[in-house]
Amino acid sequence: MVADPQEALRRLKEGNLRYTEGRGNDFSDHRASREAAASGQHPFAIVLGCADSRVPPEFVFDHGLGELFVVRVAGNIAAPSQLGSIEYAVEHFGASLIVVLGHSGCGAVTAALGQVDSGAVGEQYPGELGSIVDRITPALAGLPEGSAEERMNAAVTANVQSSVATLGKDPELASFVSSGDLQIIGAEYSLATGQVSFHEAS
Repeated sequence: MVADPQEALRRLKEGNLRYTEGRGNDFSDHRASREAAASGQHPFAIVLGCADSRVPPEFVFDHGLGELFVVRVAGNIAAPSQLGSIEYAVEHFGASLIVVLGHSGCGAVTAALGQVDSGAVGEQYPGELGSIVDRITPALAGLPEGSAEERMNAAVTANVQSSVATLGKDPELASFVSSGDLQIIGAEYSLATGQVSFHEAS
């Protein structure tokens, strides 16, 4: 049975606590969960996270196969392909919670902040990297002054909030939010501690 938004959030918080305290589940043998999930999946939450190899949501939230619907892309941006994937999970699997998961020291956010601070917004990157950076830079306008670390932390938060706002404006998702069947929140993962801080903890 798919959890309601508050139950889903509670399960993620408890999983992250297990992870940070070293009490996580042993997923070294996936046979049972693989066989159980082979006939269908019922994820209770969706995570839009960064592609950074140090932030795998299944580990961070201590949940196994079939429990989380994870969409990962550098900078945890909500571009059309990510939106489509998330719409699918909400409509077909009934997931009740979307978490946009940013993290400390994000490389994509660092690149975008470098453009903003140098006045080189729109600078060309090789391949499609620029399309990612270009989606992040608008969210970084008007960041408060401060140290490099403070500005970076603020930039990560602003980028998460931007993706949350983009998801919230999506017509397909908005109908589920308005009915109370879906909640969209932001969160940030600390590479140093492993802890996840939710923007709208309940």
